[in-house]
Amino acid sequence: MAAPQPQSFPRLGAGTRKTVLVTHIVSAGAWIGIDATLGILVVTGLLTDDPAVAATSFQALELFAVWPMLTAALCCLVTGSVLGLGSKYGLVRYWWVAAKLVINVGMCVLIYFALRPGLGDAAEYGRRVAEGTAAGADPSGLLAPVVVAPTLLLAAVLLSVFKPWGRIARRAAAPLPAPVRRTSAAP
Repeated sequence: MAAPQPQSFPRLGAGTRKTVLVTHIVSAGAWIGIDATLGILVVTGLLTDDPAVAATSFQALELFAVWPMLTAALCCLVTGSVLGLGSKYGLVRYWWVAAKLVINVGMCVLIYFALRPGLGDAAEYGRRVAEGTAAGADPSGLLAPVVVAPTLLLAAVLLSVFKPWGRIARRAAAPLPAPVRRTSAAP
């Protein structure tokens, strides 16, 4: 008797797939929009000569950026995983899907562990600008996320559209050892 095959994730029906796909696209659009707003606020805060505008820009970062951005990123991760598991693409069957998965997980980690503390520092800097005590502080470290994040998000969109690189090669199973033949001794 053959060993039972492991249960795979069920294929999504057409209606379910469309619903999950729309949710995935909308959450990706929200993520891109939040990221663009983050960039606008950072650049405005850094380039303005008006301390009130700089203070407001930097303080606003803490209020809206991290949790909505992380929520959109996690929504993309969950819906993308469901779409991958419930379709022919899988999560690690095609290079482009695996690359998007790495981008999404990496950005979720960076949002929480790198961007969140940096935006807290920027908001504190904004409060000091508003009070007139911000001499010597430099929030220009926020420029890197403003460049890197949209670049990675654009890469993920392009991967979805063009689906490059094909399938990930499966490892060949190790060959079974040849059976040992016993020879019987002649009487």
